[in-house]
Amino acid sequence: MSAHPGSPVTTKGRVWMPFASEYSLAYAMCITTQLPEVEAMDTRMLGSQEFTVSSVGLGCMGMSQGYGPTDDALSLSTLRKSLALGVTFWDTAQSYGAGHNERLLGRALAGCRDEVQLATKFGIVRDDAGVHLDGRPAGVKAYCEASLRRLGTDYIDLYYLHRIDPGVPVEETIGAMVDLISEGKIRHIGLSECDAAQLERAVAVHPIAALQLEWSLWWREPEDDVIPAARRLGVGVVPYSPLGRGFLAGSPLPTSFGPGDFRSGDARFVGPAMDRNQDAFGKFQVLSERLGVSPAQLALAWLMHQGADVVPIPGTRHADRVAENAAAGDIQLTAGDLEAIESTVGRAEWAGDRRSFAAFHTQRTPL
Repeated sequence: MSAHPGSPVTTKGRVWMPFASEYSLAYAMCITTQLPEVEAMDTRMLGSQEFTVSSVGLGCMGMSQGYGPTDDALSLSTLRKSLALGVTFWDTAQSYGAGHNERLLGRALAGCRDEVQLATKFGIVRDDAGVHLDGRPAGVKAYCEASLRRLGTDYIDLYYLHRIDPGVPVEETIGAMVDLISEGKIRHIGLSECDAAQLERAVAVHPIAALQLEWSLWWREPEDDVIPAARRLGVGVVPYSPLGRGFLAGSPLPTSFGPGDFRSGDARFVGPAMDRNQDAFGKFQVLSERLGVSPAQLALAWLMHQGADVVPIPGTRHADRVAENAAAGDIQLTAGDLEAIESTVGRAEWAGDRRSFAAFHTQRTPL
């Protein structure tokens, strides 16, 4: 895809063919290689061990929690289209829906496991006592084996420590994860929402393939410290919420967020900060129209142009959004396009701190 002022957008030919109802979902997903005009997505490598994934991934959390009521049938259809489009880097966690999300992906993976680069996480535990962190080495193997059962697979491509347990040295947790590699249960190790020092300590134990963190046009704080550290250490960067929890996609927001929608507690979505962010998005939308792409595509393309080590994982429950997001991987932005984005909606244009459980650096840095 080319994005230039005044030019129409062209995308690589990608066609999704719905399957007849008599086929099982698992069989339908497995025969995606027989679909006409389905073109493989470009790939990128994460980390020094060259873990290869689709250049745009799929965050699956919203299929089980965080954005209001869920619909398994709709989510399974979206996963099917994701596979047909070549969006094969799927991201889940044991905590998403208290195991529901992994079980959902397990249904979608039946018979097609090797077509997907599967990432899941442990370390955030949801149980009768509430939500807490657990990075104790003694529990790592049991958490992994439980995820394997829910996912219906015998290996995980990328296993993240979801949050670092402040009561456990990160070196000890990583050491237990290395044992899982030796046992063939996982292939690569990742960290989520750590600081630069914690990342460096982890890398000293074993190569880290990926660092997952919130990074987008409206949340750029990681650029100050942990992203430079990741690049110095040879760690790939996997931005979650690359569309600002849907805000940068331009979807209409409800007048109030319902039960289970954690945006209700995010300062970026309320009060004066929201007013300022809406003004910034209005300018960004004008720019995307001038470039001939959607706001979501431009936001993802901007991230991907920050380096070949960046693989965003936008989340959605809707198949048409997967197709829209996948096309962002084909956009080529010029130096002038990137300068226009920076001058129009740079860091100073956005407001509000973020909400994320037990995460590093949730306050916006004054500029």
